[in-house]
Amino acid sequence: FFFLRFFICPAVITKMKFSALLILVGVSSSAAFAPRPSMPFVASSTALKMVSVSEIKELREATGAGMMDCKRALIETDGDMDTAMENLRKKGLMKADKKATRVAAEGTIATASSDDKTVMVEINCETDFVGKDSSFLAFADKVANAALSLDGDSIEALNEVEVDGKTVEELRQNLIAKIGENIKVRRMISVGTADSVTASYIHSGRIGVMVDLEGGSVELGKDIAMHIAAMNPPYVDADSVPGDVVENEKRILTEEALESGKPEAIVEKMVAGRIRKYLEEICLVSQNFVKDSDKTIAQLLKENDASCKTFSRIAVGEGIEKKEDDFAAEVAKMAGTA
Repeated sequence: FFFLRFFICPAVITKMKFSALLILVGVSSSAAFAPRPSMPFVASSTALKMVSVSEIKELREATGAGMMDCKRALIETDGDMDTAMENLRKKGLMKADKKATRVAAEGTIATASSDDKTVMVEINCETDFVGKDSSFLAFADKVANAALSLDGDSIEALNEVEVDGKTVEELRQNLIAKIGENIKVRRMISVGTADSVTASYIHSGRIGVMVDLEGGSVELGKDIAMHIAAMNPPYVDADSVPGDVVENEKRILTEEALESGKPEAIVEKMVAGRIRKYLEEICLVSQNFVKDSDKTIAQLLKENDASCKTFSRIAVGEGIEKKEDDFAAEVAKMAGTA
């Protein structure tokens, strides 16, 4: 043994040590990658019920809320459809309240007709983009048809009318939650009786006209409604113009003529002629028909044994004060130059 120890060279000893080291590393690696005993799975007490796509779809169709909102509501209620629906409606109410102060001057006009009357409603939103949205337009049509069941023009009464199991107000709140804009049922107008002929015309969803005729036909009524949409006459005929309107115009014309230095006798005749022309311009029956300028509306009505009892014309957003953003001033303020 002593002899071997004496003659084994240092290189051999070093090689033996390196081999032993490799063996130790191999053993350690095997231990590291050896399969470990599996731990038993313990379900959390807060585990949530799985929500199916069909449940999400059902809730969305019932409330009109977004897909993720419906999923979240179902998870929060552990799949309870009724509670999820109630929670979404409460959230919709809060969203509607928050948006109620925002200006809604865009939108659309919708009409509906029955045997004895025609109704027209204006529904407002904040942007023209939403004003063309299919959900928004479908809501407007539902509101117009709901208005047919009412005798008056009360918006409060219209909001309480039920459509497909929900009131108009509930449908409005659901739509606000879905679209994210302030939406208002602004006004409602109705015309017609059992003895009259009613018709309507809507131009690009922005201007709506209804006419109430005695005699004639629906086709005639639509032609006259189209004319009113284009020409916007304030009154049917001279008899329907308020006296104070005529007197005020006469005063203005008289003052203008007297200031020009003309004698009073001539001024009186001048004013009388100008008043006749003024009435022709502001009265429907004296205007030239837009589809045939060779005849007046009065002549058109006479040819069809009809007369115009009344009409209504509205435009989306008229009378609503819109907020005007001064882009240049805003940029200047950001740049610190304002």
